[in-house]
Amino acid sequence: MKIRLSRAVKKASLAAAACVAALLASSLAAAAQQGAFCGPRERIVAQLADKHGETRRAVGLQQNMQVMETYANSETGSWTIIVAMPTGVACLVAAGEAFQADQNAEPVAKKDEPA
Repeated sequence: MKIRLSRAVKKASLAAAACVAALLASSLAAAAQQGAFCGPRERIVAQLADKHGETRRAVGLQQNMQVMETYANSETGSWTIIVAMPTGVACLVAAGEAFQADQNAEPVAKKDEPA
């Protein structure tokens, strides 16, 4: 009885995780299809630079091969987060003001450098 319950819990947990991942992926895909906040990454990055003076400050790779990028302007404090997909389409995730670089952040060691 205990083994079946454990397997059932594991299956339910996996199913819940899969549902959350599917919802996130489908919402991003739906946003891309609507085109309201999505477009070619190169165009979006150029607009961030031209209209807001923002440059890339951080980047991270998600498990689904999507790239999260943070752009900011230190002088005006504006910032934008986009997610770029392998297809070349990027979507606006968030934007705001009062950007501040964390002066206390630890540097990230490169893979070939000791930590």
